[in-house]
Formats: sequence, structure tokens, C-alpha cells
Amino acid sequence: MIKVLIVEDDPMVAELNRCYIQRVTGFFCCGIVSSSDEALKELRSRQIDVILLDIFMPGMNGLQLLSQIRRQNYSVDVIVVSAARDNQSIQTALRNGAVDYLIKPFDFERLQTALVALKKRLQLITTSADVSQKDLDQQIFSGISHENVELPKGLDRHTIKRVWDKISETTSEFTAEEMAHRAGLSPVSIRKYLKYFQSIDLLNTEVSYGAVGRPVYKYSCSRDKE
Repeated sequence: MIKVLIVEDDPMVAELNRCYIQRVTGFFCCGIVSSSDEALKELRSRQIDVILLDIFMPGMNGLQLLSQIRRQNYSVDVIVVSAARDNQSIQTALRNGAVDYLIKPFDFERLQTALVALKKRLQLITTSADVSQKDLDQQIFSGISHENVELPKGLDRHTIKRVWDKISETTSEFTAEEMAHRAGLSPVSIRKYLKYFQSIDLLNTEVSYGAVGRPVYKYSCSRDKE
């Protein structure tokens, strides 16, 4: 069983997350703590595989704890769960080795996807003496995986990958029309895929108004693509 420690100062949220974890096969919630200091004590006293980490806590916050975990070389994976949605918090978490970032409030399916993906990575690394590039690309370094996610009606998995590849090549904001041209789709079709990426928090959208007052929707990636 993969042992998960919940670091969350809100008792109701912590209990909800515990119930979520218990519903995912292969995972076990081994404890709940409400501060970073308590989390470090747990790490020093026993083996923990995964931390479900909140950011906003009294004393040392979650990002500071994550940095401390990396400096002290604890062998533990961290999934950040937080209401913080600013670019700096997300980039800091990812650059300090968080394997996923869930923005509150999130549903069970999103946490399940994160845990299942983590389980696959752990199995790949711990059970294979030699790992192929294909395995690494598919299970660890892929920017987005949809193999185990039920897609909205009308969306095609291969087209999703093509559109995401085009988005990943983009270094600035873009409109639906621009992305439709790059991906070889109609504006109507591309908007369905862009809406899907928004729904799983991969895209941000801003609305600007032209000279005649018509709204223009501009999209950008909501997480670091590196």
C-alpha cells in the first residue's frame, strides 16, 4: 500500500481528503497533521510515500515545507492541494518537485487521476531494472495523459494530443482562431478542445475588447510546461 500523509489545518477538508484517498485502490491514509512542524516529525519517525500538502497554514507554510523536504532529501512525493492559484505559488511548487498541483475546490476524480498517475510512475521506477524512453515519455514526462480519463462527448483522444502539442509549442497568448489554424481544425471544433483544457485547469482565459466592443478571448497555459 502507498502511504499518504495529509498536511491540512482545516479538519473538515482533511477528513474529506482522507475519504477520497481511501477510495483509491492501493492507497492508505496513514495520518493527518495540521502544521509543517508536525509533518517533519512524521517524516523523521516513519516511512511516508506521498504527502497531500496544503499551502496556507500557520507558521511554516506548505511551500516552505516543500523546500525543506527537498533540502533534507526525504524520499517522498508531494501533491500540492491549495486555493492558491497565482503563478508564483504554482511555479514554486513545481520547481521544488511537486508531482501535481490541485486547486481547491477539486473533485474526487481529479485527485484520483493524480494518485493513479503517481502509482504508475512509482511502479515503473521501482519494478523495472531498465526503462525505455517510450515508457518515460508515456508515464512520466508526458505533458498530459488521457488514457484513463473519460472524455466529454465529441472529443477525440488523438486530436486532444495534437491540439495540446500545438499549445505546448506556443510561448504567448493565442486566440481560438489562431490555434484552429495551427492545429488544422475549424474554429467551432477547436473551441470544444480549448474548453476541455480549461475544465482540467491547463488553460487560462482572458477577455479583451476591440475597438467596436467585441470580446476577444485569449488563452494561455496555466502551468509551467517545462
